[in-house]
Amino acid sequence: MYAVIGAGPMGLATARNLQKYNLPFVGFELNKDVGGLWDIDNPHSTMYESAHLISSRHMTEFAEFPMAKDGAPYPHHSELRRYFRDYAAHFGLYDHYRFNTRVVSVEPDGNGGWDVTSEKDGVENRENFRGVLIANGTLNHPNMPELPGEFAGEVMHACDYRSPEVFADKRVLIVGCGNSACDIAVDAVHRARAVDLSVRRGYYFLPKFIGGRPTDTLGGAIKLPRRLKQRLDALLIKMVVGKPSDYGLPEPDYRMYESHPVINSLVLHHIGHGDIQPRREIQSVDGHTVTFSTGESADYDLILMATGYHLHYPFIDQQHLNWNPGEGAPSLYLNIFNPKQDSLFVMGMIEAAGLGWEGRNEQAEMVALYIKQREAGRDSATTLQNKIRQFGGERLDGGYDYLDLERMAYYVHKDTYKQAIQTHIRELRRDLPANERPV
Repeated sequence: MYAVIGAGPMGLATARNLQKYNLPFVGFELNKDVGGLWDIDNPHSTMYESAHLISSRHMTEFAEFPMAKDGAPYPHHSELRRYFRDYAAHFGLYDHYRFNTRVVSVEPDGNGGWDVTSEKDGVENRENFRGVLIANGTLNHPNMPELPGEFAGEVMHACDYRSPEVFADKRVLIVGCGNSACDIAVDAVHRARAVDLSVRRGYYFLPKFIGGRPTDTLGGAIKLPRRLKQRLDALLIKMVVGKPSDYGLPEPDYRMYESHPVINSLVLHHIGHGDIQPRREIQSVDGHTVTFSTGESADYDLILMATGYHLHYPFIDQQHLNWNPGEGAPSLYLNIFNPKQDSLFVMGMIEAAGLGWEGRNEQAEMVALYIKQREAGRDSATTLQNKIRQFGGERLDGGYDYLDLERMAYYVHKDTYKQAIQTHIRELRRDLPANERPV
């Protein structure tokens, strides 16, 4: 029996692939239903009322369970919650999960398996499993840096933001310029007295649509050399939306795709209309007054920290994840396999532009196939196991020089990563008997 931790998109994909290969498992989920952060009623969700999918639906959906063809290109979070519930019901995954159940600890049993302690309604239960697949998500533990001084107003993190009502008639400073920060800044425009956006470094800004089509559906038919693609795409975006400095924002000091771009059609619109005032990095805070690195200062009633998230696996010792102190992420083969632990898998600890849920589904299929073949003692599993044990920290970055940031520590190049996953799937399938292949 295997344990799956989490029932968000990655947990469901993991459960589905274990099911496909007839591997017995039990799922543990904190919430009362599936969907993870996409269920805004989940007490652990970081969703907000206006949130939509950043990538387009047909570039994101599971291949064996497509979204409705007549739906919006960028679905609302409520549609995605329904999508995951329909997915779980369609494949019969609900029966495998224990809901309202928290995993307290995951510890090696000394025999290659794992002791998992869970808690429900105040009662703890300890069980032994042959392996554990961790899929509790990457966006649930807020990064909350300290402000340089004492602020007399309200401070909150984006993880606690739900509705623009919180901004009513307030002077608001949003710290950060990622996708959530820009979404929330656009929300605040309609309720706040003033909205400023504190930006530390430059970003590339992409509209959600170009020529009436979702931006992520354009290009890709012709594979271009990396540097040429970076130059051409940066030039295209410059022609469409202009330079960040045209809007009073800092220019990126890195090439296109070396950090995750901002996908938002409205934030530059509102900056250009004076609804949002760009600011630079915070230098000091005193009462309601915030002074920036430019020497400018302004007064605020509320500071919202859209400063991202830390990876968080509180139920297991970091040493079991091959995670050294000070590193932004565990060091794992394909962001999944610990070279020192044969039966522990970190699922979904990956970011890549355009990977979508299907890319994560392929990851889950590879892991399920590996488990299946390893249990049968087949050569394909031994071959992969040897590669895992020889792993020395190599990263599938496709030659891109990703920024040295915590949020980029588990970022990979989509095409390079998918190629590696698909190669392993083919190799693992090669000696899989026909009667063990999923229908």
